[in-house]
Amino acid sequence: MNTANIIDGEASVTAVAHAAMARTPDPRLRQLVAAFVDHMHALIREVNLTEAEFDTVLKFVTDIGQQTNDAHNEVVLAADVLGISTLVALRNNPQNQGQSAAALLGPFWRAAAPLCANGDSIARGDTPGTPMQVFGQVRGLDGQPICGAKVDVWQASPAGLYENQDEQQPEMNLRGYFITGEDGRYSFRTVRPSGYPVPTHGAVGVLLRLQQRHCMRPAHVHFMVSHPRCKTLITQVFADDCDHLGSDVSFGVTKPLVGRFVRHTPAGEDEYYTLNYDFVLEAGESCFPEAPIK
Repeated sequence: MNTANIIDGEASVTAVAHAAMARTPDPRLRQLVAAFVDHMHALIREVNLTEAEFDTVLKFVTDIGQQTNDAHNEVVLAADVLGISTLVALRNNPQNQGQSAAALLGPFWRAAAPLCANGDSIARGDTPGTPMQVFGQVRGLDGQPICGAKVDVWQASPAGLYENQDEQQPEMNLRGYFITGEDGRYSFRTVRPSGYPVPTHGAVGVLLRLQQRHCMRPAHVHFMVSHPRCKTLITQVFADDCDHLGSDVSFGVTKPLVGRFVRHTPAGEDEYYTLNYDFVLEAGESCFPEAPIK
């Protein structure tokens, strides 16, 4: 009988676990799981995790999984409010050559937004709100415009809800994608978004309340900018005059992503806003994440 891997006290658990997983054929999977085991075992020892606390952790993980469905992704939300999503985004998208800043995807992107012509409005139906015009240019690191780039946009309404959260909004409201012309430019009309609370009906809400944290995100517009010859950019542009800009519950705000939401009040006409924001893509592989919701 082979007794080499029989546990001999708590000090031997980590080594025995590593030995059991050492034959994993995929080297990257072997590295990732080994590091996960090292860090988790070290955490348990550092904080002297109790059995009751372990049960709570398991319940939290179970709850975020069970509370995820086609219309709501509690797992992504948990990664966001713990700063994990932003850390992954920033480490994988350094701004070392002048490329645009990346940001977390968030839990509300849908993959099947409708194609719109430049200048079209993504505010469908009778969406109330202050009009806003958004425009800019997509360029490469060489400064040249990129023709045929796809600019996928989505945002919350002035009521602070994405259309999948709000039965009053038309299907795919405040979502759409645009294709840049030869000059690399894109443009669309919308309504100014507002800041909003992240969903707090599930396990993430419980965690935020225990931490005495607010649940607000500052007003922003999401962008996913892609081209077959370029690395896909996932980012957000935030209103420069919005509350919670310095305390985003999802840790998504970085200085380059604070856009200038310019208020216009022409005499005898309704007010409106403009946002002029350019994107710089780096050469690379065009790939897309799995949509958090249907």
